[in-house]
Amino acid sequence: MRHLLVTVILLLIITRPVSGAELFLGQGTMSGEVTTSTALLQTRLTAATQLNASGDLPGAKGVASFQWSTSEDFSDANNTPLLNATEDADFIVRAELTQLQPGTRYYYRAIYHETDDAADAQKTGSTCSFTTLSGSESEHAVRFLVGSCMNYNKFMHGKRGNAGGSITATDEDKQLGYPAFAAMRTMDADFFVGTGDIVYYDNQVRPAETVAELRRCWHEQFRFPRMIEFFQQVPCYWSKDDHDFRFNDSDNASDRLPLSTTGIGLFREQVPITGAGQNDQPSYRTHRVNRDLQIWLTEGRDFRSPNRSPDGPDKTLWGKEQRDWLQQTLKSSDAKWKLIITPTPMIGPDDARKKDNHSNLGGFRHEANAFFQWLQDNRIKNVMTICGDRHWQYHSIHPSGVEEFACGALNDENARMGVPPGSRKGTDPEALIRQPYTSPKPSGGFLFVTAGEELVFDFRDDDGKSLYRITK
Repeated sequence: MRHLLVTVILLLIITRPVSGAELFLGQGTMSGEVTTSTALLQTRLTAATQLNASGDLPGAKGVASFQWSTSEDFSDANNTPLLNATEDADFIVRAELTQLQPGTRYYYRAIYHETDDAADAQKTGSTCSFTTLSGSESEHAVRFLVGSCMNYNKFMHGKRGNAGGSITATDEDKQLGYPAFAAMRTMDADFFVGTGDIVYYDNQVRPAETVAELRRCWHEQFRFPRMIEFFQQVPCYWSKDDHDFRFNDSDNASDRLPLSTTGIGLFREQVPITGAGQNDQPSYRTHRVNRDLQIWLTEGRDFRSPNRSPDGPDKTLWGKEQRDWLQQTLKSSDAKWKLIITPTPMIGPDDARKKDNHSNLGGFRHEANAFFQWLQDNRIKNVMTICGDRHWQYHSIHPSGVEEFACGALNDENARMGVPPGSRKGTDPEALIRQPYTSPKPSGGFLFVTAGEELVFDFRDDDGKSLYRITK
């Protein structure tokens, strides 16, 4: 039973019109890529708070800045410079904060106007917050969430949207958004990692190919009140996969729309992974979270070889530069726990028919096995992977001992049953992989991780119920 009264009040608070000029923050405000000393802040100026007759949330020209402080009442506030919200950037404004203190909670809010005229009526967005990473000297445990595969059209349209799992979204859910975000909001997490397929360009209801159509997928997704409320208080880290890059299992080998360059650019535009206009900065990166944990966020689309090229030493999903960087940074890390968070699985099992990821026969298996062997040869311990992309949750153990945790699909309608070890329809027909857990039924959900001296993986369904928990 959803808390109807509370969520209806939340909807009214988040979407109520602001008096004065027709200028709104219809997609809320978020922080991203938080480190020990920096953070990115982002919002989008909109002309409304609800989708229009075309199913879009139009942007609006204006100017905005961010006010930020260590005090919730902003008594010692700082302000970023004014930024222009323009059509070229989809009316998104993004600012980088620097020289922050580790392990410190900061409060921020957007200040926005129609013009940069000092006499122009000023509007103030909701108070938001984030906490900087505590860094390698801190023994404080961190709690974070991992989610993937947020299929808007399956959620909103059920079978017409090509839903594969149980159709559970109520009319209230379709107004407020995915139940998983309401559940995650109660968990006091330090941050959220989106592992890809945040939107689906190649959806059944309204496929997207042009820039305007691609942007509309982001607008309709991020205007949900539950997502706005969540991201106002929980900073995020993002990676892309096939559906929010181009289309299912897409690589860079075709001229089918959208082009790969378009997909790369749109992802950087829509989510805060780099500073505004910093398109040369790699989308793969690593963050030291605390004394015990370091995370790596890999890029799986930009540098890959064609999916259908023969597997072998010359075929790569990561690209040589990224692979070298990954090995070098892993080797130099003294973190107790080393988590590689990857958009696609490295262990699986997965469907035998696919050639898209590191676990696939004829896909990129050679690179994965060579990497696992490299870990053994260099005696690098406690390396585990967390992956998205697969629409079921699982805990698998590779013959080399590397463990993988798949977060599953966020919503029920996008979930399915998995492929077990030993299946002739899977990538592990000889049952070499051990699998302590896999989803017993199709269910949306997410992964809840706690990392300190102990490392805890807790699989949750989209109502927040714990399904499987293991402590390392």
